[in-house]
Amino acid sequence: MVYLIYILIVLGIYLIVLGILGSQKYRSLLAMPEAKSQLREEKIRLFFKPLFLASQFILDKLNLEEPLRKKLTTAHIKLQPQEFFTAKVILMTFLYVLAVFIFKKIDLVKGFVTLILGYVLPDLWLRAKVTKRKQAIARILPETVDLIGLCVEAGLDFTMAVKWIVEKTRPNPLIEELAFVWEEIRWGKPRSVALKDMSKRLNIPEVSSFVQVIVQAERMGTSVTEAFTAISEDTRMQRYQKGERFALKAPLKILFPLMFFILPVIGIIIMGPIFLQFMGQKGILTGGFK
Repeated sequence: MVYLIYILIVLGIYLIVLGILGSQKYRSLLAMPEAKSQLREEKIRLFFKPLFLASQFILDKLNLEEPLRKKLTTAHIKLQPQEFFTAKVILMTFLYVLAVFIFKKIDLVKGFVTLILGYVLPDLWLRAKVTKRKQAIARILPETVDLIGLCVEAGLDFTMAVKWIVEKTRPNPLIEELAFVWEEIRWGKPRSVALKDMSKRLNIPEVSSFVQVIVQAERMGTSVTEAFTAISEDTRMQRYQKGERFALKAPLKILFPLMFFILPVIGIIIMGPIFLQFMGQKGILTGGFK
């Protein structure tokens, strides 16, 4: 019922908004220098504008906009929450239509499972992207801290060191986050506030420790060079301990495929010839007795 109401709201808003915004938006885009690529993007966004408005309404009612926005920002996906939610609804509709074509006749249970699957799959994909990005940031953090420490020892302050690293090093998830922090500092946000916002946005223990040490050194007026050395050693130790934990989990993870896939094959390879030889000798003995 909620899904049907959502579709009706979308269709109504779509017809209204598309007629109001269409021609004026296209005329303004044609005057821009990069008109073709931007016009293509704006056409797509304008076409789905009513869906975005309906999704925004639902997100506001369910209070899901801010958590979803935080996940999208952490995953570095350039989508708004209403756009992502619209993509989920489109996927639900596509999977439902696909299930109808496959099964010809679909009952209530299959339809409900298909809709739930279309709703959950984008969330699982987004969660995997967030986890992968956090792991990449935690892995590259010690080397980045060393580079910042070397720049500070060479005479640069923290902001200029971050700027140099962002411009000179190869892009990676941590460099992208530092570039965003540097842009915020350049536009007037205090350094400690920008770093704390990065820590809250990523929610990674290693990054939180890094930000806490820098903010504390700035507050106490002490040098950050020794702090960078301690942070680098601490993050490397945490990465080593995390690797040890993964190594200890490996025997438990390999136990299931070992018991149900590898051992039966080994048993067939070893016992198969013995069983065939035994059956052959039994046949000979039975023939001799006859």
